[in-house]
Amino acid sequence: MQLKLINSKNIHITSFFAFSSVLYLTACQQPPNYNYISGETMGTSYHISYKIPENVDEAMIQTTIDERLQQINDSMSTYQSDSTISKFNQLTKDTPITIDADFDHVLEVSRQVYEQANGAFDPTVMPLIETWGFGSTMTVERLQSPPSPEEIAVAKALVDFESIIKDGDSIYKTKDGVGLDFSAVAKGYGVDVIADVLREDYKIRNYMVEIGGEVASSGVNSQQQPWQIAIDAPIKGSTVTERQTIAIIRQPINSDNKMNLATSGNYRNSVTFNGKDYSHTIDPTTGAPIAGGAPSVTVAADSVALADAWATALTAMPFDKALATAKKQNVAALFVVLADNVPPNDGSTANEDSTDNWQVVETTAMQKLRADKKV
Repeated sequence: MQLKLINSKNIHITSFFAFSSVLYLTACQQPPNYNYISGETMGTSYHISYKIPENVDEAMIQTTIDERLQQINDSMSTYQSDSTISKFNQLTKDTPITIDADFDHVLEVSRQVYEQANGAFDPTVMPLIETWGFGSTMTVERLQSPPSPEEIAVAKALVDFESIIKDGDSIYKTKDGVGLDFSAVAKGYGVDVIADVLREDYKIRNYMVEIGGEVASSGVNSQQQPWQIAIDAPIKGSTVTERQTIAIIRQPINSDNKMNLATSGNYRNSVTFNGKDYSHTIDPTTGAPIAGGAPSVTVAADSVALADAWATALTAMPFDKALATAKKQNVAALFVVLADNVPPNDGSTANEDSTDNWQVVETTAMQKLRADKKV
C-alpha cells in the first residue's frame, strides 16, 4: 500500500506514567491482556496496541484492519494507477468521477483546513513540489539553481483547489492539469479508520493506533495508565536511539477518554542555503519553499485526519504566521522552535520545556490539553 509521504515525523509513544503517585500491580494483579500488531501501509508502517476483547479471533481483527486500509489505498493512493484519485488526476476538465465515502471525507477535511488556513494547506500543490524537484529528497543544488519565476508561475496556475467541484457523489475539475494528492491527510485518516474498526466492530475501548507518526489513543495502556506521546527535539541528524524528548502529551481523562495527534517535522528534510534553513514543504500561496518555519509542529484535534492536515498547514507557514493562525482558529498546536525565534510577550509558555537551544511554544488550546503534564 503506497501513499507518498512528504513529512518526517518526530513523535513516539512512551511508557511514562502519568501520575507522580503510581499504583503498582501486585503479584496477584496481572496486567490485562494486550495484543500488539503491525503491518505495512501507505508507504510506511502501522503499529497497534489494544486490550484483547473476549471471544474474538485476534487474526480477524488484523484482517479487518488490512481490508479497510486496502480500501483507502484503492481510493486515494497516487502510487496505484487504478485508484480513484489516480483516475481523477488523469481526467480532462468537466469530466465527473464517482467517489466513495472515504474519498469524500478526506476531501471535506482538506477543504475545511484549506479555507481556515487561507490556502496554506492545498492538496493540489504537487505541481509546485515537482517543479522544485523536492519530492522525497531535497538538495542544495535546487536552491542554488531554483526554478525561474515563469516555471513557478506555470506550476502555481495548476495549484487550484477551487477548481475541484463536488456534485453529489461525484467530483470534477474545471481546469485541465489539476490533480489531487492526499498525502498530507490520508495517513491521519487511516488512523481514524483503524480506531473506528476497533471501537465499532470489536467494542475495544483501550487502544493506541499509529501510522507514520500519526496517533489515536483511547482508554489506558497495559499498565492501566493513560497513553502518553513523546515529542522529540528537532535535532538534525538525530536517530531513533539518539532522540531527545522535549515534550510529552498525555491523553486527557475526560468524557471522551480519547486523543488524536499528528506531527509534522521538516528538520530531517531541510537544507541550509545562504545562512537560511529551507524545508521541503512548499507554501502554496507563494510557490516557494518555507524558510523560517517551525521545525516541528504537533496538533491535537477531533480526528487524526484533521490534526494531520493542520500540522501540515502550520508547517507550510513562517512560524510567526503559523502561531497567529493556530491561535485565531483555536487549534491545539505545539511548536518546537529555536529559542531565538520565540516572539517576545506572546502569551505562550516557552521556557520550562527547553532542551538546549529548543523551546516549546503552545497555543491556549494545547496548554489546556497539557495542563496536568509538563515536560
